[in-house]
Amino acid sequence: MSQTTLTTLSPDWPCQVKAPGSHDWERTAARWLRDLLPARYAAYSPLNRHHILLARHAQLQLQHEMRAVRVALQTSRAELPTLGVAEAVIENTIRMYAIELEQLGRLARGVRLVTEALLATGGAAHRRR
Repeated sequence: MSQTTLTTLSPDWPCQVKAPGSHDWERTAARWLRDLLPARYAAYSPLNRHHILLARHAQLQLQHEMRAVRVALQTSRAELPTLGVAEAVIENTIRMYAIELEQLGRLARGVRLVTEALLATGGAAHRRR
């Protein structure tokens, strides 16, 4: 990827994915999207053959993960002491959840950008079989 291509991409564009329109960019997008899903999804042919379905499912997966992390974050102070977890561990856990929530948000923005690029470059039609 050229330096000029790098400067035109959003900072949220995943570094593992080549720029839209470049050679083999959809393959790198599909690989990155698959890596966001649990391994068992690799066996589902619709997700492998239709990159737009893969992108949609990755977005849904991230939304659910974010919801789970928010619940864990919001309930940590109330529930963890009842499980016998030390205060220092609770504080570290809360920081961990906050960092994870930020990371998931970044990934979700990247998935949205990749989805938009797939739609703009005909990625949805390209893989219909």
